Amino acid sequence: MALRRFFEDFTPGTTEIHGPLSVDQAAIIAFAREFDPQPFHLDGHAARESFVGELIASGWHSCALMMRLLADGILQDAASMGAPGIEAVRWLRPLRPGDAVRLRASVLEARRSEKRPGMGRIRFRFELVAADDTVLVDQTNWIMFGTRDAQAAAPIRYGKGPQAADPDGASPVSEGAGGDHPPADAAQTPPMPFCEDLVIGEEAALGSYVFTPDNIISFARKFDPQPFHLDEAAARESAFGGLCASGWHTAAAWMKCMVGHRERGREAALRAGLPVPELGPSPGFTDLVWRRPVYAGDVIRYHSRITDCRPSRSHPGWGLVFSHNTGINAAGETVFAFAGCVFWKARS
Repeated sequence: MALRRFFEDFTPGTTEIHGPLSVDQAAIIAFAREFDPQPFHLDGHAARESFVGELIASGWHSCALMMRLLADGILQDAASMGAPGIEAVRWLRPLRPGDAVRLRASVLEARRSEKRPGMGRIRFRFELVAADDTVLVDQTNWIMFGTRDAQAAAPIRYGKGPQAADPDGASPVSEGAGGDHPPADAAQTPPMPFCEDLVIGEEAALGSYVFTPDNIISFARKFDPQPFHLDEAAARESAFGGLCASGWHTAAAWMKCMVGHRERGREAALRAGLPVPELGPSPGFTDLVWRRPVYAGDVIRYHSRITDCRPSRSHPGWGLVFSHNTGINAAGETVFAFAGCVFWKARS
């Protein structure tokens, strides 16, 4: 397919609308089962008894749907070269079953790269909007695009290819071994504390996730159908040099491991006869970076470190817990990081 849009075609001050895309309850539950199995994403009755009061989509699902609208509306026929990360995401309103959403994409800035001829960066504001124009999600980030004269420049390559060794030194991972795995000391997970009992600076190993060709392609078909996520031959000819995971797949895998860690903490509390604090949703995150591509065969270990905890002004009896979160490959390189926040029940 001939490319239609390059760096030069994005003008600051312009806005485009793409979509709509309808989301039903089955899709919300399917995503939650795979990546974010919290009760308020899975079960209507449990959701009504929770902090949120109704069944809603995972915030990571809403980001993935924004990515799908972006891919279909802009990236599929553009000289897209990926995104280095996300400045900020605010989950302003919940995405509910039956919603039909659109993507509003506004160009904020355009910068041609001085160090990499043939490439420029576009800073966008993306908004996921409902049928009544209510903004559900607000996101700001840069995307890299090739320029029209890129053919005359040296090809840009990222990374060194996949890291197929298991982080504990085992043999390379087979295609059938995908998915998440708890850390080796998972049985030692302490009981989940209330927010005021959290220790600032404490870090938890959440587990690992194996990225295989099958799960990379499956996620990309649903949410990020760019050639370097879908087709191994096309990926080899791209700037990435090999089949690599969507950044949102890397993020969703973090959430999957995080929920697994929380569940182990919940089970430890129940075994000890302790009360189990409720967790609520996240209002958003900042400073998300995809520092290196995640290739087929990579095993990514995820961690979370508590950075702050403070009482919520808007929800008495709850706290806001802040964290720094990372994903590390077998070579010890940080491939993914972000600053997160979540509502966490207080003891009193």
